[in-house]
Amino acid sequence: MTVRYVLDGSQIGTLEDFWRVAGQTIGCGGYFGRNLDAFADCLRGGFGTPDDGDFVIEWRDHEASRQNLGHAETARQLEMWLALCHPTNEARMTARLAEARAGRGPTAFDWLVEIIEEELPGCLLLL
Repeated sequence: MTVRYVLDGSQIGTLEDFWRVAGQTIGCGGYFGRNLDAFADCLRGGFGTPDDGDFVIEWRDHEASRQNLGHAETARQLEMWLALCHPTNEARMTARLAEARAGRGPTAFDWLVEIIEEELPGCLLLL
């Protein structure tokens, strides 16, 4: 039987909000980490999600999330990453930040959708 997890996009204003909502909704025990790698791990199963991957993520009001997790939020996240990154990654992070500030390139919303689609092909419903 396929498990259905419903994300309420109206509750997602920042990437930190997404971590909270996803942790409460997707069945990762309320917490699975606060980064993209931890989210991907959660979707692979065994962290509160079915081990067989038999689940669907229904992202309601996803357009609100798409807007909130757009280039401004992406730039904010990249600024934090830049402050913590290894010096060998500074040039790449600076370039990504410049792109986000210019309203170009993938957004935080895009990052999340890409992870879901990579880990659960065909299991994301954007409503």
